[in-house]
Amino acid sequence: MTIKHIAPAEAFAMLSHGAILVDIREMDEWRREHVPLASHHALSAIERDPPKASGAVIFHCRSGNRTSVNAQRLAATVPGAKVYVLDGGIEAWRDAGLPIVRDVKQPIEIMRQVQIVAGTLVAVGTALGVLIHPGFLAVPGFVGAGLAFAGVTGTCAMARILSLAPWNRPALTSASA
Repeated sequence: MTIKHIAPAEAFAMLSHGAILVDIREMDEWRREHVPLASHHALSAIERDPPKASGAVIFHCRSGNRTSVNAQRLAATVPGAKVYVLDGGIEAWRDAGLPIVRDVKQPIEIMRQVQIVAGTLVAVGTALGVLIHPGFLAVPGFVGAGLAFAGVTGTCAMARILSLAPWNRPALTSASA
């Protein structure tokens, strides 16, 4: 199956003719920023929660990379539909001046938090190892091993720990308290 890549302006025009826009990013990414016309079907669960479509379906992610890499897999979730990939993802959509819903009160994406913490631990551990004591070099070694394990297994302990942080938990409302 040939999957056509389209520009944001073309995708926006197709939406007025019945096309469906599907955001495949994870929920934390979706909550922080999304296209108001898009439905959310995370790549990690798309086979369990496929989009309901028979016409044109336009898949997008943040930059277009995830959708391009997984295009055949995504197309398989909507048999009979004409499938498109939004070139440049939501970043290109935003850069084209098309409508976006942003909630800056939402925490940044968990994987960006992992990158920030891992990078900080590596930098600080290396600096302390060079300046104070070589034993501190175990910190960047441990972080590197953890990242390699996460890449091989698809399980990130640091992301799980960060997801428990107060800023990543939904606020309790008076109805749920």
